[in-house]
Amino acid sequence: MRNFTIQTPRGPRSIGDSSPVFVVAELSGNHNQDKQRALALIDEAARAGADAIKLQTYTADTLTIDSDKPYFRIRVDGAWHGDTLYELYQKAHTPWEWHRELMERAASHGLPLFSTPFDETAVDFLEELGVSLYKVASLEIRDVALLQRIGQTGKPVVISRGASTIADIELALATLRAAGASDVVVLHCVSAYPALPREMNLRTIPDIAARFGVISGLSDHSLGVTVPVLSVGLGARVIEKHLTLRRADGGPDAEFSLEPEEFRVMCQGVRDAEAALGSPHYFADGREAQISEYRRSLFVVKDVAAGELLTREHVRAIRPGHGISPAYLPLVLGRKATVALERGTPLAFSHVEGLDPERKSA
Repeated sequence: MRNFTIQTPRGPRSIGDSSPVFVVAELSGNHNQDKQRALALIDEAARAGADAIKLQTYTADTLTIDSDKPYFRIRVDGAWHGDTLYELYQKAHTPWEWHRELMERAASHGLPLFSTPFDETAVDFLEELGVSLYKVASLEIRDVALLQRIGQTGKPVVISRGASTIADIELALATLRAAGASDVVVLHCVSAYPALPREMNLRTIPDIAARFGVISGLSDHSLGVTVPVLSVGLGARVIEKHLTLRRADGGPDAEFSLEPEEFRVMCQGVRDAEAALGSPHYFADGREAQISEYRRSLFVVKDVAAGELLTREHVRAIRPGHGISPAYLPLVLGRKATVALERGTPLAFSHVEGLDPERKSA
């Protein structure tokens, strides 16, 4: 079992194989540069059932340069098509001066707030705030200097693997561990916005856990709640999903984000899925045990005198289940009744001469 513990405003919280799924609400740029909207998103995440809030910590200048050259213009389809990288990051970044207030709002709900730093200065800043874990974005997975700085904090790290190879993940894990990060989660992720169900390949989740010996999970950009709920059945122990107040309000990530009620439905689906998984189980208990009373069993269906041979006229397998198992019928037939038996009597071992309850077939 792989588990680790983080500190939250409510106290220690375990993450891993034997712990409840850790659901993260990603705010990203869905605040639309409005701090009150960012605070409201945290409130909604808490009401919906999230276990943590996540930000992204960067500025346009820490990620790229302000250039209109073709290299810097976004060509992939989606909401960002045509923007320069600098323009996108200006719209999407979370102002650093908001972070402490957002962290305090999350703490008021008992939730930890953590972030994805995109350079070493962001890590230093987040260390000053006292975050309890870090996220590595999928496109930063080969930034060795950044990984080393994150690893040096000694705190747990969550990595998204979108668009990454096995070699990329191996390098990231080796770098983080060598720098001091002993607890690492690797999230399966499809870097498409939005991602389509046929692109998800969710069987990668258990493969990540087996191949790299880590806790695995899902960073999800698909529409709706089906994919994250299904991922629980494949072993996801951490699920990250974007949250917005209203997709119609727009924003850099609004198109593939959930609204609050949808996020609540997802959280409930995750809890129902993990409850339903349970453990291997081959006996009836609880409510199922009550219905077992109505299985077939052996009953006397015609009066029998003491010493009379039992035949199919006397004994049948019928409902309910108060008599001995129908598996004993071949051993019952042709034996003598030890006592007189009235029609409607559930047959017991003591009613049949020489019947061995340890033998269930002739």
